Amino acid sequence: MPMSQRTILKCSSFITITLALFACQSKPQRTLPYYDTPDFTPKWEINENFHQIRSFSLVNQENQTFTEADIEGKICVVDFFFTSCPGICPKMAANMVDLQKVFLDDDEILLLSHSVTPDFDSVFVLKQYAAEKGVDFSRWKLLTGERSEIYDLGRKYYFVEEDEGILRTEDYFLHTENFILIDKQRHIRGIYNGLDPNSIQSLIADIKVLEAE
Repeated sequence: MPMSQRTILKCSSFITITLALFACQSKPQRTLPYYDTPDFTPKWEINENFHQIRSFSLVNQENQTFTEADIEGKICVVDFFFTSCPGICPKMAANMVDLQKVFLDDDEILLLSHSVTPDFDSVFVLKQYAAEKGVDFSRWKLLTGERSEIYDLGRKYYFVEEDEGILRTEDYFLHTENFILIDKQRHIRGIYNGLDPNSIQSLIADIKVLEAE
């Protein structure tokens, strides 16, 4: 090959590699918004007083007290369910199982399912349910406790149902398909339809974004 052609090829290769490297370096890293209101209006800047999940005290399926200290430094996916639910809860549980499989060996991730019928969903019932659904205790906690505590957390802090724009008291049954994504500082970073496979894939991708923060 003549010298001039070899030189052109080398220059062409160099330019191609340089442009590719520049494109990789200049591509902005995706970030997730924060949320502090029931209508889930995204916020991109926060201060030290920004909304976060408050302290709490519940009980898991192994009859252990579970508090905010147990999620310190963890990314959490949160939902609200009940073991006798014949409708949306089985599908939500199946999608939680899928999430568990993806993050089974990832100690940064916790899945938290709160019972909205705590009078019925005792520790014994939750443990049976966990066995039936293939719940791995290291990754997925089923939580029960005082009804007032669970409903207050769900509606006033996780906003799990309030995106519908309807204010409800504890007297109204809490029933929603929403999954909520919480970062390591207990800030809300996303809401997802727990019945929709596409939404679950978005949730998986967003968890990985949070892990990269």
